[in-house]
Amino acid sequence: MRILGIDPGLRTLGWGVIESHGSRLSHVANGLCKSDGDDLGERLLSLHNQIVEVIAEHNPDQAAIEQTFVNKDGAGTLKLGQARGVALLTLAQAGLPVGEYAPNRVKKTVVGVGHAEKEQVLHMVKLQLPGCSPKGADAADALAIAICHSYYGAAPQARMKEVRI
Repeated sequence: MRILGIDPGLRTLGWGVIESHGSRLSHVANGLCKSDGDDLGERLLSLHNQIVEVIAEHNPDQAAIEQTFVNKDGAGTLKLGQARGVALLTLAQAGLPVGEYAPNRVKKTVVGVGHAEKEQVLHMVKLQLPGCSPKGADAADALAIAICHSYYGAAPQARMKEVRI
């Protein structure tokens, strides 16, 4: 099972692809999509086009994305939600089943505590995916989201997919 994890962001969207074979996980690729353009629409289109390229290159079976958390900056939360919406739309256009996970659930799954720091997430991602070198904190978070999906979301959907065939 190949899983694409996405850590949404308007300026930088992290992505990571892993392979899950039972309880064994392996790193496939990871990276950062940097939005480009003069206005919000162009930046969102830029993210969409880059996610399309990632999907075409790595051919995932499933995807996982972090849920939006609301913070004190309402405008920032709204922009994050727009980037997340573009990512969800792109995944749906590709026909990928998508799991959605709260940030605390991802951290608890990968690190063992729900309020882990970014450095702890990066360290545990490297331990669980030997040889992995995340291209940034957002890419490490995306890999963590994919790892979380491998534990909670991939197996039931995989069984459903097998039944339909």
